[in-house]
Amino acid sequence: MTVTDPQAAPAVETTGGERPRGGIGRWAVVLAASVALVVVAAIAFSIGRLSTLSDPTPSNSSAEAGFARDMQVHHQQGVELAMIIRDLTDDPDVRLLGYDIATTQAQQAGQMYGWLAEWNLSQAGSEPSMTWMTRPAEPGAGHATHAADDTHATHVPGEPMPGLATPEQIAELEGLEGRAAEVMFLELMIAHHKGAVEMADAALERSKNDVVVDLSNSIVASQQAEIDLMNDMLAERGADRVE
Repeated sequence: MTVTDPQAAPAVETTGGERPRGGIGRWAVVLAASVALVVVAAIAFSIGRLSTLSDPTPSNSSAEAGFARDMQVHHQQGVELAMIIRDLTDDPDVRLLGYDIATTQAQQAGQMYGWLAEWNLSQAGSEPSMTWMTRPAEPGAGHATHAADDTHATHVPGEPMPGLATPEQIAELEGLEGRAAEVMFLELMIAHHKGAVEMADAALERSKNDVVVDLSNSIVASQQAEIDLMNDMLAERGADRVE
């Protein structure tokens, strides 16, 4: 399932009409991070209009606008991958992870759609994707909370966003089932999350906008927690960790 409309994205269906149940222990941190992320995004939406009183409205070519557009696209693929794996496995932990990724990233995509609408900017930019990530960092910006390695500086505008799965990889995943599908999904989603963290770090280095900074910090924290969890899940399935 591919979500194409970020505004409609939160309406994610679950198999059998119920959220799958998984273990409690190791999910506590990830679930708490996901809930916190949704709360932050909801608060950001509610104060979006008020924030423009203190924050200058971002321009069409700003880092804020570029981040909102590109991260929507990035999150939409995250939702797609999560919904694919829920159809390919009966494992409750993997299905719960897919549910949380789909609902959280769909909600965030809708939030960023709302930012652009509030700023009176087009959902489609006039520049190639990732252009904003090639511009210098701003003094006094939000600052990255994650130990970024500055690899985003090497991106070429218009090239694929970091961590996106290729159409061939998605087709391969759709042809698998059971443990093989779980392993490939975890590997693809770890790479996907690493790319999202890289993009959020780049936004933190280039923006002082309160709602952008808050959501970017939350993305870094929650997705890094999920990366750690997914590496543990790979090890449980006899697969190598993704470093």
